[in-house]
Amino acid sequence: MTKLWGGRFKKPFDDDAARFSYSIQSDKVLYPYDIAVNTAHALALMGAGILTAEEHSKITNALAKIKFEMDQCIDEMIQGDEDIHSCVERLLILELGDLGKKIHTGKSRNDQVITDTRMFVKDRCCTILDLLDALLKALYTQAAANIDRIFPGFTHFQTAQPVLLAHHFLAYFEQFERDLGRFRQAYKSADLCPLGSGALAGNNYGLNRELIARELNFSGVTRNSMDAVADRDFLIEFLSASALCMTHLSRLSEELVLWSSPLIDFVTIGDEFTTGSSIMPQKKNPDIAELIRGKSGRVLGNLTGMLATIKALPLTYNRDLQEDKVFLFDSAATVTDSLRCMAKMIPTLTFNPAPIAAALEKGYILATDFADYLVKRGVPFRESHEITGQVVLYAETHGRPLESLSLDEFRQFSTVISDDVYAVLTLEASVNAKDVPGGTAKRQVLNQMQHIKERFQW
Repeated sequence: MTKLWGGRFKKPFDDDAARFSYSIQSDKVLYPYDIAVNTAHALALMGAGILTAEEHSKITNALAKIKFEMDQCIDEMIQGDEDIHSCVERLLILELGDLGKKIHTGKSRNDQVITDTRMFVKDRCCTILDLLDALLKALYTQAAANIDRIFPGFTHFQTAQPVLLAHHFLAYFEQFERDLGRFRQAYKSADLCPLGSGALAGNNYGLNRELIARELNFSGVTRNSMDAVADRDFLIEFLSASALCMTHLSRLSEELVLWSSPLIDFVTIGDEFTTGSSIMPQKKNPDIAELIRGKSGRVLGNLTGMLATIKALPLTYNRDLQEDKVFLFDSAATVTDSLRCMAKMIPTLTFNPAPIAAALEKGYILATDFADYLVKRGVPFRESHEITGQVVLYAETHGRPLESLSLDEFRQFSTVISDDVYAVLTLEASVNAKDVPGGTAKRQVLNQMQHIKERFQW
């Protein structure tokens, strides 16, 4: 096919160079946006007197026809094209002849591709925001179902303090709610239209950029033509939001992998999100959680790769920027698929009371409450910490839990201890003692959930 840029060259492009540089197999996903951009640009060309109303109508109809055909099977319409922009233009010329050659008047692939990309990012942000909302609802529902279930809280993956399982789910709720804000900001950053910036300096035709922006559902236009074609900040913001979101998904996946192991057995993941072994028939593997955890590394790498690509590029457009979409498309697909699977997997979780209860009996989980008891009896905390450590060592040596020690045994370590200590040394008392905003006491967790309902209008 005739290249968009072949006029000043004596020799044809090398076949290996073509395979190396052509991006059509990657950026073909942009075809709906590219056709929309051409359609809006045609309207602006008519407004500038470059196209007649009849020509505009023919181009618009032809673009709609191309869009319909691409919707059916885009791969059949690609014929050695360099990129999706040259593909659409070739098809338009094939449909309209010389009239189709007018479509590129006043625009460059530089401002065209970044407009397509901004539209793609906006759409993917909307999809991801919907999926995050579904995941948040799933976490909230699990929290509501487990509002009375006491669960071991960990630091260093060592038994630390008892918490409500609802509180644990709401901790992840906080993380994913922050992700909502980041993707909303990524949408806002992408929501400016660069079309009309040309290759870097603007255009000579007085094209109505505000009209183009309205046609393409942008809130405004970019302010500087050089920055417009060089800027990838919005894309990096999207990759950053994706990397953080995948990090949160990976942390949650890690806990599900651990909790569902028969060695711990806190939770059973639904059959729909587990797989078997090809050789060990007893296995039920948490493969979806593991895949989310594994795929997070690729999304983190995409962010790093994009930053490394752009860090030394001069203004304005450089071919290096073709790589941005490789990072973008992969991260967008991965975070979308991961969120969709996690949102559907969370409702399948069932918790196993016996292993959870057994875990709560290990590790002297009430030791901190005992130390706090001493403080309330007038013992300085540093001393209460030391005394509690001695009591734990004594109980551990004798193979007994703290609450089983007699009052005489307790008083060997401090005479301020009285029989009211036993009211402190229960799981329920420990949880409900944390009755401060953000704490794990049931009253506070219910407050958290009420605030969530108000924020989300659920």
